[in-house]
Amino acid sequence: MNYIERIMNSEEVASRPPVLLDIGASEGIHPSWRPIAKYCICIAFDPDAREFSDAKLRHYFRQLHSFDCVVSADSKKQAEFFLTHSPYCSSLLQPDTDKLKDWAFAPLFDVEKTIKVRAKTLDQVLKEVGIDQIDWFKVDSQGMDLRLFKSLGKDRYQRVITAEFEPGIIDAYEGEDKLYQVFQFMENAGFWLSDINIKGSQRISSSVLESLFPNRSLRKLAMFSHKTSPGWAELLYLNSFVNKNIYSKREYLLGWLFATLQGQHGFAYELAQAGQTKLGDALFDELFQHSERLIKKHIISSNILPYIGRKAGQIIQRIIG
Repeated sequence: MNYIERIMNSEEVASRPPVLLDIGASEGIHPSWRPIAKYCICIAFDPDAREFSDAKLRHYFRQLHSFDCVVSADSKKQAEFFLTHSPYCSSLLQPDTDKLKDWAFAPLFDVEKTIKVRAKTLDQVLKEVGIDQIDWFKVDSQGMDLRLFKSLGKDRYQRVITAEFEPGIIDAYEGEDKLYQVFQFMENAGFWLSDINIKGSQRISSSVLESLFPNRSLRKLAMFSHKTSPGWAELLYLNSFVNKNIYSKREYLLGWLFATLQGQHGFAYELAQAGQTKLGDALFDELFQHSERLIKKHIISSNILPYIGRKAGQIIQRIIG
């Protein structure tokens, strides 16, 4: 049975389609959204037109609202925007060249131009498009992820079901939101960390690389052969549904679906149980059973083999002394 279709066509979800927010949308559709995109409304932002085109996104979604402006946490109508050598590093925040100089990827942050761009708050945008909630918040704002999430206001952000951030570990921008700040806030806000992917660069300056390897190809090879150190992290949070009184059937259905899409079948199982207890709807019984089947099915998946190997090794070690 196609539970994506079943949930998306339910009265509660079809009447208020899922809303996906993508701040920093230049890389195209988010892979996790592909199975659900045709049922969803997407609000996408990217002020750096060198890589962003809404044509990359439009045909995927039920409805797309795209904005070639920056999202600001305050109400200013214009803002300075730093266009860097890499479009993926452009930001409202100025790159911290002094702190970056020791890192191999520093040239990506070289500011090629500073421009004035239109700025809007998330509250302004949501009012403009006639939407009041965000279900999946995905942001890569180059240093401002947490403050933009907070700018939704508590009534909105506590109803977000999935939230993704890319905060810095090292200092790449002046005054940026850092990883430890996201950890602290999201734990207190009622979310739990489902995934973390540490990304980074090499702690060797481009000037050292140039002096050691005048040849550009060799320099690039030397850079990527050097040890990579943590520089930033990709985080995915799921709402814990702690305050059960504020969530409707719609949120429980989407919570189960988003958790299932992330392979978090244990949490999906718990949400289906909670939804059934609160709402008494037969659909939650089906979702509960589906999660149970998936949990049991994964016992024989390849993920269990390393565990079995470790246990077997421990037993053999005890036998031979």
